[in-house]
Amino acid sequence: MAYIKSRKHAASKTSALAQIGLMAVALPVAAQTTPVADAPKKPDAPETTLPALRVTGQSGSEFKADNASSPKFTQPLVDTPQTITVIKKEVLQQQVATTLAEALRNTPGITMQLGENGNTTTGDSIFMRGFDTTNSIFVDGIRDLGNISRDVFNIEQVEVIKGPSGSDNGRGASSGYVNLVSKTATREAFNNGTLTVGTASRVRATADLNRPLDLGIPGSALRLNVLAQDYGVPGRDEVKSKRFGFAPSLVLGLGTPTRTTFNYLYVDQKNVPDGGVSTFGLSDWRPGAGMQSGAPVDSKNFYGSTDDYDDVTLHMFTARIEHDLSSGTTLRNTTRLGHTEQDFVLTGVNAVTSTTGTDPASWTVARTRQGRHQTNEILTNQTNLSTEFKTGSIGHSLSTGFEFIYERQNQVNKSVVGTAQGAANLYNPSTGDVFQPVVNTGAYTKGSTLSAAAYAFDTLKFSEQWLVNGGLRWEKFHTETNSAAFSTTTTPNLVQNPPLGLTDNLLSWKAGAVFKPTPDGSIYLTVSNAYQPPGGANFSLSTLGTNQASPSTDPQEGSNIELGTKWDLFGGKLSATAAIYRSENKNELVSDGAAAPTFTQVGKRRVDGVELGLVGQVTPALNLSAGVAYMDPKILRGVPTGASANNGGVIVYSPKVTFSSWASYKALDNLTVGGGVRYVDTVARSSNLTPNATPNLINTESYTVADAMVAYDLSKNVTLQLNVNNLFDKEYVASVNNGGSRYKPGEARNALLSANFKY
Repeated sequence: MAYIKSRKHAASKTSALAQIGLMAVALPVAAQTTPVADAPKKPDAPETTLPALRVTGQSGSEFKADNASSPKFTQPLVDTPQTITVIKKEVLQQQVATTLAEALRNTPGITMQLGENGNTTTGDSIFMRGFDTTNSIFVDGIRDLGNISRDVFNIEQVEVIKGPSGSDNGRGASSGYVNLVSKTATREAFNNGTLTVGTASRVRATADLNRPLDLGIPGSALRLNVLAQDYGVPGRDEVKSKRFGFAPSLVLGLGTPTRTTFNYLYVDQKNVPDGGVSTFGLSDWRPGAGMQSGAPVDSKNFYGSTDDYDDVTLHMFTARIEHDLSSGTTLRNTTRLGHTEQDFVLTGVNAVTSTTGTDPASWTVARTRQGRHQTNEILTNQTNLSTEFKTGSIGHSLSTGFEFIYERQNQVNKSVVGTAQGAANLYNPSTGDVFQPVVNTGAYTKGSTLSAAAYAFDTLKFSEQWLVNGGLRWEKFHTETNSAAFSTTTTPNLVQNPPLGLTDNLLSWKAGAVFKPTPDGSIYLTVSNAYQPPGGANFSLSTLGTNQASPSTDPQEGSNIELGTKWDLFGGKLSATAAIYRSENKNELVSDGAAAPTFTQVGKRRVDGVELGLVGQVTPALNLSAGVAYMDPKILRGVPTGASANNGGVIVYSPKVTFSSWASYKALDNLTVGGGVRYVDTVARSSNLTPNATPNLINTESYTVADAMVAYDLSKNVTLQLNVNNLFDKEYVASVNNGGSRYKPGEARNALLSANFKY
């Protein structure tokens, strides 16, 4: 194996509908069952009393969180010098949000990308603060691998940490990361569930059941979350999302010095994926040479085959042990074993191939069919020690630890061999067309990364007014890649590429200073960095020196400087935040634009921005979550000349202004009304300074979408909830692919009726 040592850095299942029917019957039965905690004991059964639960740092607001879940954040959010948005499960329930993408609508500065050749079409493709954040998604602080759509049925809250945070997690994006916090068992007995039906043939059921247990171990509890879903997509023909999942959680020792948690998550998806709609005729669509313009196509058009599929199976097991060594000192150890398997075939829309003739009914658009079978695996063990102590008059809140992580990805590509896929009628595509078979060609990419890291975070409290926060992470990693490509011009057709390897060290850090004019407010200044080494996004190193994943290139480095303020108002029930920041990414590999180009790592992008947020309880009847972000995204050093010149251009998928809001108001004792407005400014699809050189869609139009909700309590146990999304039936582009030939339409106006059960 050819290794390069870098010295450049010191540092078969029941159908979803059947499952829904079973759950709809089982839930009321479970709800009538006497809770274990209240069940009559046998005469000789000893009396068991669980220790009193002590809850600290909770504001009492449905929308506002006071702390991040990770022990690496040593202070409450109000004293943490970083922009962190926490989206609680109560907000997701009011919105009937089902996916991570829907949850992230609650924070500004985030857009979604459609992707190329199915690589991100089928998953969560996130752009945040101007940079790709797709590979910076975590579950309970551990990286979550795979290009899949994540469901939130087992999620307590979604945390969006903005700004590069290499000290938190190692390699990552310049924008930050997203962390999903799983539900775990508690000592409270409850039976919760939701049954939802809606337009576009949507049916979904979830159950959340929790029981304290008498196992002879104090503080034992079991929780089970279950999901069954059969969803169409409003405004889209043929596209489907079928899911089944369950997530048991067993906790031993709640309320005692030693607590052990076992979590398991299983999700199975059987989807018909969306290959997109042609962008032809949209506003700011540019025709190519010799092409006519015309009216936009119907956004309901489905250009794929009913045999297209996207099958996902996810297994995730987590074990965590926590022990309080003394008051204020806790030792934690977490082990995670995860396996995700995705198998899909997708028909994607490409460029318009013919607009000749006077009859638009004869115009055609190209299509490609491709597929992939991909497995992602992770095995990690992480140890953390959190403690508080003093050195003289200076107080310390220290969080330190070490991590061992092994991540592996095996990707097998599928494609059409021989006769190419035929074009589709532009305005009237048919699922009855002839679709060429997609076969496994033998091409593959196998990659893995093994890393070991040590870190420390400390908050120094000099007085009631002054705090200094710092974090440092040293990480050593080894990445290796083996691959083979399919060629129609060679014999044999499978061409084995030379194995590649890279070993290097990364040293990441962050530092912040906090001034507290009052106990409920803070003003802070923080700086941080993160690295993305070659192959860091997908474990795939490249033999090409013109590729950023070449092991001979330096890691890209992201940095951020942020000045902000945070205030807890109304007794801590409402949080107001404001921040101004500058994020940069450098060491990007770019061409000099010459006819015979030379590539060097001089590329640099910058985003200057302002972000404001307001989350919590405004009055006892009114809860609010609102945020607005302004970004000025620029390419400082890019391709200087030629057809691809973008030096001084804008960063793609980064709207200047975004706004998100959601509010709920308790109008009567048993009536709650709510709603929200989302605004996304114009999004640039191309950074090219000569846009006519790149036909297809150049920019997407800005849009505003309004949603509404009304909930009525039939009793203390049952609530009916009606949601109407896209209230004014706004047509808009939700995401677009790199080439600008296809887009994903925003969902048309739709309604969901839910029955929420609580016993």
